[in-house]
Amino acid sequence: MDHVTTFAEFIIKLLGALCGFKPTFDNIIYSDSNLADNDMISLSLNDTFKFSCSRQVPCFNECCRDLNQFLTPYDILRLKNHIGIPSNEFLERYTQQHVGPESGFPIITLKPDHGSDMKCPFVTSNGCSVYNDRPSSCRTYPIVRVVSRSRETAEITERYMLIQEPHCLGFKEGKTQTLKEWIDDQDMAVYNKMNDMLMEIISLKNRLKPGTLDLKSSYLFNMACYDLDRFRSHILDQGLLDDLKLNSDTLYMIRTDDVALLKLGLQWIKRVFCGTE
Repeated sequence: MDHVTTFAEFIIKLLGALCGFKPTFDNIIYSDSNLADNDMISLSLNDTFKFSCSRQVPCFNECCRDLNQFLTPYDILRLKNHIGIPSNEFLERYTQQHVGPESGFPIITLKPDHGSDMKCPFVTSNGCSVYNDRPSSCRTYPIVRVVSRSRETAEITERYMLIQEPHCLGFKEGKTQTLKEWIDDQDMAVYNKMNDMLMEIISLKNRLKPGTLDLKSSYLFNMACYDLDRFRSHILDQGLLDDLKLNSDTLYMIRTDDVALLKLGLQWIKRVFCGTE
């Protein structure tokens, strides 16, 4: 049986934490009470669709309101570096933390502007102020990527769904493109690679060690995945990973490269919480 994980499941799990239902990774591909089956179309890489989001679209910026926006570790890395502030300051200023109802892992969501229609803190009248480093789900829309990982072979496959929500008028604008062209244009490859590492950890944790985390474990997960600058300090100044006997090249990368640091953090979390390398 394949193990299915999607970005949508982060949202589902967040809703579970807030509303009290408990979904499972094994039987959910995508779920949204506001979407009908005919609002979703399966696409192959060479299939085409028409879509554009710009100031010329009448609904411009409307999807940046009534916000319920989750952030992956790589989203946070890109955003905090774009703004130019440390990770702990970004988390405190712009995010809220919840607990995944099944995995017990911390889930980070963007803190909306409560005084203005729950809008994104980065949206302006001219559009997204962090556009080049916008989060994964903003970047992918109106596409949902579904990742399947075989438990028997560990082989990963992916498929894509086009979401056509009635309120979005972007389907009447822009050029027609293939799905592959859209993925390339949105620079999704690096996001997919980094986010899949976290998805694997969540699926392994749910299967091998279900249940909540204690306070120390939750702190360590939060630091290694989200609060990268604190994680770096704990490694270099407090000997957090001394048992791994990191070589000089790795230590140099940790000092200078946030992506390398996040990859190390995710690998360490996988070993600590799932008992696998």
